[in-house]
Amino acid sequence: MYSITLPDGSVREVPPGSTPADIAAAIGPGLAKAAIAARVDGELRDLTRPFAGDASLALVTMRDEKDALELARHDFAHVLAEAVQHLFPGTQITFGPSTDDGFYYDFAPKERPFTEDDLPAIEAEMRRIIARNEPFTREVWSREQLIETWQRQGETFKAEWAAELPDGEELTIYRQGQWLDMCRGPHMPTTGKLDPQAFKLTRVSGAYWRGDQKNAMLSRVYGTGWLNKKQLDAHLTMLEEAAKRDHRKIGQEMDLFHLQAEAHGSVFWHPKGYMIWRQLEAYMRRRLDAAGYDEVKTPQVMDARQWEKSGHWGKYRENMFVIPDEVPNVTDEGALVSEDADWMALKPMNCPAHVLIFRQGIKSYRDLPIRMAEFGCCHRNEPHGALHGIMRVRQFTQDDAHIFVREDQLVEEVAKFIDLLDSVYHDLGFTDYAVKLALRPEKRFGDDAMWDKSEDELRRAVLASNLPQRIKDGFEELEGEGAFYAPKLEFHLTDAIGRTWQVGTIQSDRVLPERLDASYIGEDGERHRPVMLHRAILGTFERFLGILIEHHAGRFPLWLSPVQVVVATIVSDADDYAHVVRDKLVAAGLRVETDLRNEKINYKVREHSLAKVPAMLVIGKREAEEGTVAVRRLGSQGQEIVALDAIVARLVEEARAPDLC
Repeated sequence: MYSITLPDGSVREVPPGSTPADIAAAIGPGLAKAAIAARVDGELRDLTRPFAGDASLALVTMRDEKDALELARHDFAHVLAEAVQHLFPGTQITFGPSTDDGFYYDFAPKERPFTEDDLPAIEAEMRRIIARNEPFTREVWSREQLIETWQRQGETFKAEWAAELPDGEELTIYRQGQWLDMCRGPHMPTTGKLDPQAFKLTRVSGAYWRGDQKNAMLSRVYGTGWLNKKQLDAHLTMLEEAAKRDHRKIGQEMDLFHLQAEAHGSVFWHPKGYMIWRQLEAYMRRRLDAAGYDEVKTPQVMDARQWEKSGHWGKYRENMFVIPDEVPNVTDEGALVSEDADWMALKPMNCPAHVLIFRQGIKSYRDLPIRMAEFGCCHRNEPHGALHGIMRVRQFTQDDAHIFVREDQLVEEVAKFIDLLDSVYHDLGFTDYAVKLALRPEKRFGDDAMWDKSEDELRRAVLASNLPQRIKDGFEELEGEGAFYAPKLEFHLTDAIGRTWQVGTIQSDRVLPERLDASYIGEDGERHRPVMLHRAILGTFERFLGILIEHHAGRFPLWLSPVQVVVATIVSDADDYAHVVRDKLVAAGLRVETDLRNEKINYKVREHSLAKVPAMLVIGKREAEEGTVAVRRLGSQGQEIVALDAIVARLVEEARAPDLC
């Protein structure tokens, strides 16, 4: 008999061959009906998968939303694949994972790529499959059985993948009715557990087989999937709002930046966009100065041997822009005569260069911590298909810093950083965020003892910080998602419409100081290795500005707005007074434009509202005579008449950066 321990501590004895579904039925018919999966020794499994021995068991229902959503989205992907193969015979299947808000599946159509015109028919077929209420059944197959089945069915992509699976691995397929797919699972008991009104297919795109542009182009069908229609409707509403806030659209409307093919993955900042950048950079520089950071500037290009020493050449080479450090000889036709030139690389990150600065001169234990900051321009060779506006680029500027600490200083220094980050986020309008601890990946430098120590230190630093208790009590741990050299704390912001963005990070690194021979003289007169804290608050300026644009929908707080005030005239008789108003505002340090065009005032108001100007000072003949202005605020239908000196003083106060208030 197997002993199965339930969450309340009770133990049930069951014979071999028993399943979580059997225990659910024994507890009661209500639970048997509600259960959709099980956690066995913490692992999410099918209800009908037999126990292999003594185990702990927690039954999963729709109330366990995180697990339920993951299961539902995986199920929707399988239903999507069956629907497509039924409607388009000869289509080959590849892979179909769940995503953060839905699912997708990659197909190799027999005749033509799929288009969005195909989606309504596919959705209808998916609903018919759900209504059949077919059970998901798990079967263990041999690798040879998998390969033979896929080859017989003409599934060349699946056969290729199956041929590469290791011999000793347990290989499983899942059926729903007669349709099957190679899959690790788990799944819900039947397709009927899915709400047929809780999904929507959203778009179609191209995708290369296994992500390699040398391989066949596939059709990727995306969908969003939820537990019920209410959740779906809320998500679709959020997507509509997100489309209105798209930073690319707002960036064009406000004349902030543009992107073009001549510099794929790099941003052309226009004067107004770069003004926002400058204000944000100045704010961050003041905060870093006050927190005891020293700002540095390091080279854009370094010898490949330095990247090899740091470990980046072996782990990160495919994402680096590499150049020869001299132009090799070429023939008249342009062919290389010699390929023996040494290689250099544009820096994808700042950390190795900061170690080289640390190594200049002898450092004492009394000198630590050393906080070294750089607004460093970096380059990473991101795939073309991964680029997205200014959110995912190839050239970017990090608000980067590295802190060199003694072992005994580490927890306190990380806690100080967390408190600084919390203050910055509040200043920038983000009061809701989550902390996550990314733990050791499978491929990594350093032994387990080092990783145990580093991970525990970051846990203790969160608890030692001044973060709200609700965050400290509930920060999530992410298995396998740390960097190859260090665990890291991640900070995930929630924006105005509920989306999350991972921006800030701090990593506790003992590997790089060892590889690059960084040391200090300890109190004992011996050389010691510092611990290197890699940290960022904004992440990159480009991405964070994109987040700010979408969070505020372009309606920046006054201190960040590229144009803070527009002075607009109603009649030409007020032009001279408009110049007086402008000059007073400029003298007070405000960013001002004048609009003296011969246009109706309603036209001017509408145009500057679209440009998201926070304040308009409207001037007619009466205002010019009385020394007043009519103040119109963005988003308000009304206006107020205010004396010129009073509104200047008020706007100056409103325009102070948060750290200067």
